Amino acid sequence: MHTYVRTLQKVATRYAPSRVLSYDMVHVFKTLQLINDKGHVSRENLCKELELGEGTVRTLIRHLKMHGMVESSNAGTKMTKKGSSLLSDLLSSLPTETRLSKCKITLGKHNYAILIKEMSFAVKSGIEQRDAAIKVGASGATTLLFKDNKFLIPQTNYDALKGDEELAKQLIQNLQPHEEDVIIIGTDNSSRKRAEFAAKNAALITVLSHEKH
Repeated sequence: MHTYVRTLQKVATRYAPSRVLSYDMVHVFKTLQLINDKGHVSRENLCKELELGEGTVRTLIRHLKMHGMVESSNAGTKMTKKGSSLLSDLLSSLPTETRLSKCKITLGKHNYAILIKEMSFAVKSGIEQRDAAIKVGASGATTLLFKDNKFLIPQTNYDALKGDEELAKQLIQNLQPHEEDVIIIGTDNSSRKRAEFAAKNAALITVLSHEKH
């Protein structure tokens, strides 16, 4: 799985002597999801959905083309078989995600959760995930491990959602977690998209950094 995330990382790497890039691998991931959902996307639509400038989106598309993952036509940008295969592999380990309302265990008004399959072993204290969320401009992220039908704080046996049955029910219904899965909730006070990017970036960093794959 980490090899596919490394491919996203390569797309988000500048080629000398180009300027420092204004996007990260989470924007590459979201771009592939948007194209997959819509079939084709315009640069204008990508600018809006990614909250990036037109020049940055042009560079992102160019890098995706260099890696053979997208192609452009009069209808917009669409995915190649290589891009579809990469996204399919990513979604096999990051299969479900959901928007959440304000909840007690996060800092911000806007919250977004994503599930990583069977990777609780890769999480230490949750600080790495929080830092990955902050890197994309969000307020932070909360990491939970699903064990024995409980949502545990990493490195503890504490059920973070004890007494918050409504949120626990929502996560179970929308994410469908199984034993040893990881749930990351990205949070931000002002932007729904930043909360989403926070969760996804933290998930990608988790997959990229672990040592057992």
